[in-house]
Amino acid sequence: MQQAYGSSALQTEVEVASPHKLVLMLFDGALQAIRLAKVQMAQGKVAEKGQLIGKAVSIVDEGLRNSLDIAQGGELAVNLSGLYEYCTRRLLQANLDNDAAALDEVSALLDEVRSAWVEIGRKPNPAEAQMQATADAGI
Repeated sequence: MQQAYGSSALQTEVEVASPHKLVLMLFDGALQAIRLAKVQMAQGKVAEKGQLIGKAVSIVDEGLRNSLDIAQGGELAVNLSGLYEYCTRRLLQANLDNDAAALDEVSALLDEVRSAWVEIGRKPNPAEAQMQATADAGI
């Protein structure tokens, strides 16, 4: 019952989330899967570790990497695509080698990009800033 509720709540959150929030949710999901995979790795639970790393790989590759708009994003999007590809390779290698350090490396990289993404979300876009300035001026 709890799992069904959690799934329903997540679906509702996804349906109403802004594109910025959706990307943040992808980062959070990947980071959580990596943290849990590290726990499973330490406990010797190979199948569970593999499933969680597979989930993280899917989020990074199919979610984060595929959401990039290379044509619009230019060099930044190309660089992020390369980073996400690197993270995917490191996650797969971590799974094969039971390499907790590789999981830590990917977590640190994703957390750094996530932090930058959070900061981007705090800055109003220019159109919103102009509308707010106009409203503040009483125009």
